Amino acid sequence: MGNGENSGSAASPSHKTTRNWLKRTARTRAVCAAIAVMALPVWPQENPKDLASESLEDLMNMEVTSVSKKEEKLSRTAAAVFVITQEDIRRSGATTIPDLLRMVPGMDVGEINGSTWAVSARGFNSQFSNKLMVMIDGRSVYTPYFAGVYWDTATLPLEDIERIEVIRGPGGTVWGANAVNGVINIITKKASETRGITVEAGGGNQEQGSGYVQYGKRLDNKTDATFYTKYFNRRDMPGLDGGDGGDGWHLMESGFRSDSQLTAKDSLTMEGNLYAGREGELGFVLPDVTSPQYVAVPEVIALDGGFFQAAWDHKYSERADSELEVSFTRSDREDPQEPETRDTLEAEYKVHAAWGKRQDVVTGVGYEVSADDIGGSLTVSFNPPSRTLQWVNAFVQDEVAVVNDRLYVTLGTKFGHNDYTGFEFMPSARVAWTPAKNETVWAAVSRALRTPSRNDTNLVVNDGSTTAPDGTLVLTRFLGNPDFQNERLIAYEAGYRQAFGDRFTVDIATYYNDYDSLQTTEPSASFFENSPAPPHEVQTLTYENLMYGETHGVEAAINWKATKRWTLSPGYALEELHMHTQASSEDAVTRGFVENGAPRHSAQLRSHVDLGKGVEWNAAVYFVDRLSDQGLMTDQVIPAYTRLDTGLAWRFGEHFSASIVGQNLLKDHHLEFEDTFGSMQSGEIKRTGYIQLRWQF
Repeated sequence: MGNGENSGSAASPSHKTTRNWLKRTARTRAVCAAIAVMALPVWPQENPKDLASESLEDLMNMEVTSVSKKEEKLSRTAAAVFVITQEDIRRSGATTIPDLLRMVPGMDVGEINGSTWAVSARGFNSQFSNKLMVMIDGRSVYTPYFAGVYWDTATLPLEDIERIEVIRGPGGTVWGANAVNGVINIITKKASETRGITVEAGGGNQEQGSGYVQYGKRLDNKTDATFYTKYFNRRDMPGLDGGDGGDGWHLMESGFRSDSQLTAKDSLTMEGNLYAGREGELGFVLPDVTSPQYVAVPEVIALDGGFFQAAWDHKYSERADSELEVSFTRSDREDPQEPETRDTLEAEYKVHAAWGKRQDVVTGVGYEVSADDIGGSLTVSFNPPSRTLQWVNAFVQDEVAVVNDRLYVTLGTKFGHNDYTGFEFMPSARVAWTPAKNETVWAAVSRALRTPSRNDTNLVVNDGSTTAPDGTLVLTRFLGNPDFQNERLIAYEAGYRQAFGDRFTVDIATYYNDYDSLQTTEPSASFFENSPAPPHEVQTLTYENLMYGETHGVEAAINWKATKRWTLSPGYALEELHMHTQASSEDAVTRGFVENGAPRHSAQLRSHVDLGKGVEWNAAVYFVDRLSDQGLMTDQVIPAYTRLDTGLAWRFGEHFSASIVGQNLLKDHHLEFEDTFGSMQSGEIKRTGYIQLRWQF
């Protein structure tokens, strides 16, 4: 069952660790850990760059596009930006995008089970983190269903990602509503960068089998195209009681990308994919209206869908260009409790122009329409079950060079309209000062909104029943609120970044976020109904906007080239959350969930060593502070944990490479996050290892 945030509470089966199970699997895991004691992903399709000789100063001055929807140097952006490059991806050993995001200071990443993650920036983490906008090549993968991201279908090949631009902090001025606490834009490689044939195969104790085939070709003097097929099969993780968690996951997808230079001034990119797979979970189900609590039931969810996207770029001159982007996405999730089919069409047209010697303007308009059909059960349903929603927007952002190469001021706003709350606007002001070469001081103030979703307005959840003293059966039911309003944020940010020569860089960001009209769950009306039998009274709960609060913190990322062949990249984040409810609120639970659902301290340390002769060694250590009062189901306290990934890779000649990968090596298994929705039982994240081979032609 995919329940809504803070939609109610119920008891759950007891959770325990079975020592006998640990003994039976200890030997197998020890062997896997020994094999995977040093691990690293294989080289990308193109020949690897010699990063031993590349300057960190050059890396800090790479071009990014996600802050202002135009190219600008990372070192000069007035925002907290972290770029995960293809080199970072290759070295990480990660097989999923959420695991890649662990390296970003200020990102909260917790694996719930074998196919489900909680990912957020600057707090408010949950299975569906409704304040984080995620895109792939500018196409939103944020669902208006539960207001979040299905990470189990964001599975594009990591080898095809050019970079991931991560913004901690609001991005509503250019990306619109729901880009409240952060923006993630996953940017894929051009087809010209993936020519040739690549075959990849791997397997291990958790990801039992995976395969990837890609073929890229220059079709004519104007067009490059790439086609790929990817498959993986993950086994079940252990459940909290030490038994089988029932959360195995397999998926196959095929996709393509083509890039055409139509004229000297016009280019066209087209891409798309189709996927199909299945995943398991131990879901919580209400068997009948007389049941006092949910019952854990193994479920299998079938997944299929795909997308098509086209982007046309026109260059008017060296100082002006435009882009038209259109995409269509279809998804079908055959969840036994709430099957969903969704079709989404998005279109955006933007123009970028430099005015005079001091102004650089980006402006545009956008439209989105999404139609769904959501089935239901006694446990969860939607009223109405089908709905078509529309969003329209327009934005403008103007960067003014107050002092050329020294002081820049950027002003902008986004205007939008949605079918829930009508008109909205999200302004921002950003200042960047570069007192010296490779040194930037920046500050920003922004307004961002989280608009309602189908979950907020139309959800129906039966939580369980009790018997009143007079013998009346009383069923607790959560109902979405059609009048739910926008959640609002005013964010104040500041930061400093500098490259000290070509061997050391530092990037520090601080923030203070002032939230208003946040979601709470409040008692509402009661009534009597005869169906479903037996007759019973219904006591309802609903969402209201009765919480406010503030968060503040600091994030730091450092890169240090200790020697020509050894690079260290430490990171650290401190988060403080303080929530309050209005006097009229009767919700005594949500505030604690929000405050205790984010780690106060988190840290990373990544190390890369070039051993020479085609051999590399990588290691990464991640620390996550404890989480308390997690979950409607168990009041689970999740202890702090430290994760170690480390590895080796070899390249043999020009066409063959191999790697051995180990993850979570410090502990046999640990709990990372509990599903606060009460929709599924969390699993234990276990020590894993895999071997990967790659051929390139």
